[in-house]
Amino acid sequence: MHILVTGGAGFIGSNFVHYVLANTDHSVTVLDKLTYAGNLASLDGLPEDRFRFVKGDIADAGLVDGLVAEHDAVVHYAAESHNDNSLSDPRPFLETNIIGTYTLIEAARRHGTRFHHISTDEVYGDLELDDPARFTEQTPYNPSSPYSSTKAGSDLLVRAWVRSFGLQATISNCSNNYGPYQHVEKFIPRQITNVLRGERPKLYGTGENVRDWIHANDHSSAVLTILEKGVIGETYLIGADGEKNNKDVVELILTQLGQPADAYDHVNDRPGHDLRYAIDSTKLRTELGWTPQFSDFEAGLADTIAWYREHEAWWAPQKDATEARYLAQGQ
Repeated sequence: MHILVTGGAGFIGSNFVHYVLANTDHSVTVLDKLTYAGNLASLDGLPEDRFRFVKGDIADAGLVDGLVAEHDAVVHYAAESHNDNSLSDPRPFLETNIIGTYTLIEAARRHGTRFHHISTDEVYGDLELDDPARFTEQTPYNPSSPYSSTKAGSDLLVRAWVRSFGLQATISNCSNNYGPYQHVEKFIPRQITNVLRGERPKLYGTGENVRDWIHANDHSSAVLTILEKGVIGETYLIGADGEKNNKDVVELILTQLGQPADAYDHVNDRPGHDLRYAIDSTKLRTELGWTPQFSDFEAGLADTIAWYREHEAWWAPQKDATEARYLAQGQ
């Protein structure tokens, strides 16, 4: 296949591009606007005969139509995705997550192109800390932030285009990713790079909030499995049974980097901070035969720490501005 990957210079998208080119004979074109979260350095070293990069906006209908017409499939990662940013300025989330997705699915509809839409477990809202339940494909949507509500809206657009226009699409909702190429504003790389720079990690509130962590390589393998084997019109939840609260994650990072487990600072909690996410990926595993490689979170975290230790030149240019922004927020 010739695959168009939107947002392929971002964290999860770039991991997917590396995974596809390393494990298949497919070719990839990346379409990315290169906002602050996109980084061309994340695409270094890819084979020139099977990879090209196009700078552009997914809301640019003319550009999108021409690119979609040239490809067998679109994998749509491009999104504004940081909750804190959505609370301070929601409009870019509407423009990218809603209008951008609409532009892409209209082009895919016109050209009969296979479409896979990347979403998040945050569209389901949150769970109580002591609730044994996990999100499934049947869980009602209950988003709680401008980010998660615009992602929910984009999911519903894709579903409507499947039903109304026969769009050849699938959707996946994934739990929190970690791994290489993640911007240092995000929770795990922020704490890792703080320790690497001799600074103390920062923990929102009491740190009891639980996330269901999955390594980006496992997310990539799941998306490729859905693209190749998934049933049109279906939604698949992607998770690796990696539930950890934020306090445990920070303490594990400190321990793996040889620091005392309590060498962190508490900072202001984010407004409306969801309590717990948890994914039930039974459908993906039983119907499509997918299994994660990094089923041990501690091993995946060690792999991630090693990457950030070895790639300071990649993350250092982002670090000072990111920390200055958090400091202004009391975080």
